[in-house]
Parts: sequence; C-alpha cells; structure tokens
Amino acid sequence: MKKYKIQSLVTSIALSFLLLMGCTDLDTPVVSELTPDIFPITEEDFVVIEGPIFTNLSQYYMQGIWFCQECTGDGMVLTANGGNWYDAGRYYNHHHHTWTADQRFIREAWQCCYSGISKCNSLLPLFEAQQESRFQKMGIAEIRTMRAFYYFLAIDMFGDVPLTTTFGKDAEVGGRVARATVFEFIESELKAAIPDLNGATGTTTYGRPTKWMGYALLAKLYLNAPIYAGRSDKYNDAVAACDAVITEAQTNGTIALDADYLKEFYPDNGPQFKDILFPAIYDGNNIKLNYPARYWLHKLLRTKYGLPFTPSGCIRTWPEFYDKFTIDDTDVRQQIWLTGKQYLSDGTPIMYTTTNKGYDARYSGSDPNGVVTYQLEFTKTVEFRNLDKFDTGDDYLGWTQGYRCNKFYPDATSPSRDQSNDIPVLRYADVLLMKAEAIMRGASPTMGQTALSLVNMVRTRAKASQFTSIDLNGLLDERARELCFEGWRRNDLIRFGKWED
Repeated sequence: MKKYKIQSLVTSIALSFLLLMGCTDLDTPVVSELTPDIFPITEEDFVVIEGPIFTNLSQYYMQGIWFCQECTGDGMVLTANGGNWYDAGRYYNHHHHTWTADQRFIREAWQCCYSGISKCNSLLPLFEAQQESRFQKMGIAEIRTMRAFYYFLAIDMFGDVPLTTTFGKDAEVGGRVARATVFEFIESELKAAIPDLNGATGTTTYGRPTKWMGYALLAKLYLNAPIYAGRSDKYNDAVAACDAVITEAQTNGTIALDADYLKEFYPDNGPQFKDILFPAIYDGNNIKLNYPARYWLHKLLRTKYGLPFTPSGCIRTWPEFYDKFTIDDTDVRQQIWLTGKQYLSDGTPIMYTTTNKGYDARYSGSDPNGVVTYQLEFTKTVEFRNLDKFDTGDDYLGWTQGYRCNKFYPDATSPSRDQSNDIPVLRYADVLLMKAEAIMRGASPTMGQTALSLVNMVRTRAKASQFTSIDLNGLLDERARELCFEGWRRNDLIRFGKWED
C-alpha cells in the first residue's frame, strides 16, 4: 500500500468531505460548514480542500481519456471473442473512428474534463477570499493549472468547447467557444500560475501541479498549436518551456531520467521517480479504476502473477506497432512485451488442456472432443474471423492472438483487479522528446542540444544504441517506444498527420 498516497489524498479528501457535509440534525447549530472565515488557513488546509480536483482525474483517466487516446491509435486493439467484449461495437468503433456521441468512453472523457473544470471553478472563489499568503497564492495557482489542464484535454479531444470560469447559480455557461480562443485562455492561465507553483518535487508535491508540470504542459500546448490554434509560430516557445524543466534537472537534479525504466511503471511507483512530473494517482485499495492487467493479460497468467482475479486478455497489439521495438536488441523497453511461449516464474511451461474443438472452433475433423494439451503461446498476428463483429474467435487460438503489453506490471498486493500503478501523465522523457520535435519543426536549438542529442538522451536511459540521424518519422517511432500506452498516442498521431492512416 502506498502510505504516502493514503495520507496525502485519501485522508485529506475524507476530511474535506466531512467539512462539506455539515450535519443532519436541522436543530443543531452548524459547526462544520466550510466558510472563508474558518477554512482554509494553513498550508495543510489548502491541500486538503484541493483533493477532489486530483481524484477526479484518477476516476476518469483510464476509463475515458486513456481509451479514447489509445484505442483510436495504432498500438492496441481490443477484439471480441465469439461475442465477448463486442459491447455493441464500442471498441470496433473506436478503432475505425466511427464512434457516436453517446458511447461510454467519449462520455466519460467529457465528464473528466468538465467535472474537473467545475470543481476548480467552485474552489477558486473560496481560495481568493482568503488573506493573501504564500500558501493561498500557491493554492490558487494549482487550481488554475489544473483547470488549464482539463481545458487542454477538452480541446485536444473535442475541439471547440464551452469556456466558463464561474460556478453556481450565477455561472455563465454558453455554447462552444472556438478552440483557438480556449488555447489562448490555457496559455494565459499557465503563464500566470507558474510563478506561484511549488518548485519542490518528491513526496510533498507528488500528484499536484508543480512549476515543472506547468512548464511541461505549456510545452505540449505550444507543440500542438498548429492543431489547436492554426499557429506554427510557437515552437521557440515550446523549447523555452522545455528548457525551464531541463535547467532544473541539470542544476538541482530534482528531475532526471531514472535508471530503471521498467520499475517506473510498477505498482509501487511514486515520488521516488524523478522522471514523473505529474501522474494520475491510483491505489488498489482506495483510489481505483485502473486495471491494465485485466485488459492485457491472458487468463492463464493469473497464477504467474499471483492475481486475485482472472484477467480478460481482450487487448493485444498490432504487429506493426510491436515491430517498432525490435530495432535494437539491447533496448530494455522490449521487455514490456509478452511474446511467444509463456512460462511461470520458475521456468515451468504454462500448459492448457482442452479439446480439438476448444483449441480451434473451426475444427472439422473426426474427433472434436479429443483431448489435447498445449503450452500457452502468443502469436504475433491478429486474424479476424468475422470483421463485422471484430471477432478473433472464442477458443484457444482466438484468445492467444497478438502480443501483450505488460508495461504497467500486475499488482499482486491489490484485493481486486484495481492496481496501484500510477499512470504518468507528464514525464521528463516526454519533455526531452518535445524539445527535439520543436527543433525539428523549426525552433532554434538551445543549451548546446540538438534534436539528435535529445533523442539519444532518452535512448541512453533505455540502454538502446545511439542514433546517428533522426527525422520526424523516426521521432514518432521513438515516442511510441518511450511513451506507449501512457495516453498520448492519438495526440501524437494527429500532430504528425498519421491518425487516419
């Protein structure tokens, strides 16, 4: 259990809810009402009351934002197996870009954005009414940064969106506002908030926006300016925002590319990883709705990973996406994949006994009930037996098609399918790759760094060989290797003009 998370989020949010609830006896004087006179005052008070704007992200990030970003990209495919997981064509439609407005993940992505924005709008007046102090200014900056972040997600996914900064009965909520206008609002909010954000990293600020999260988000906003605002004049600004983070890393060492790439995504990841600038926080016991093992792992892997549930194994990767990881045998990022024959941790083959018909439902021989035993083996190809139903077959062969991603390592400590792996939303590695991209798109190099040297910094941490040259296609592939399934693939493909390929 991540004790620091329980302390900083769960307990804090519980306290804030108690303060907000008041009492049920109408004849009893209200002593727990949240008012500017009594709350917030101390730094801890400000942190407590902000809790819901962060747990809102965790509630919807994987079950909404993540699926919309990744299931519509070129990396993963969630297939049906004899009708299982077809779900009225939900995943088929995401993959084919034929979704409808009422589909679950579209709806939940919208709820993530506007529930977060609403919470931020409700808290700002309370914070602004307090006596000015460093804590008060920092709290206001954190709320404005999170509101900007939610608006960033909104314009990235929906284009023109409603823009409101007020809350309650007097809130002004109109129709959709031009994406470029919201872009300018996000930019102004981040630039205004960053000076008052905390510059500290580690346990005290983990899960909250710091200066470095603000700069990383600003860089991502500028990098996408041609898409969001029709502007190609922001690449030097993107480099400047990246340089603020890089300077902190080089000067104080509070930000870095951690030596162990794989452990950065384990269930016990957290503030000890200097690469993570801002995460969506999860805890298998308290902050739930994150279960990658459920989706990626075959049911026969339950014993190997000591899981309290049987995985569904409905997601697999496309062969062409996997091939991006095979250009260098020393690249540790290859190790996130489960391929070929599977074994228990002690080397024992994972075996499966079924019938000829259970092995392949298309079996037409004379002994359909004949017993056969096979070793669990994932094949590289993904073959549809019924494309209209996105069906790869409800049998042994159908369920073992496609290589599986094990990047967010299974959580054997959780009592359920919910995992404690935090999902990094913004990372230092992404900042380095964003700076490289901005330079390749026309920005002036700074700090003695080139696009090639920046990409090679990321590859060095991955123990991959150094590139001798780099172009935009090569950079997109490197972003796939470094950031796969962290919720940015759709964003990247659109920016590189590849999303409809």
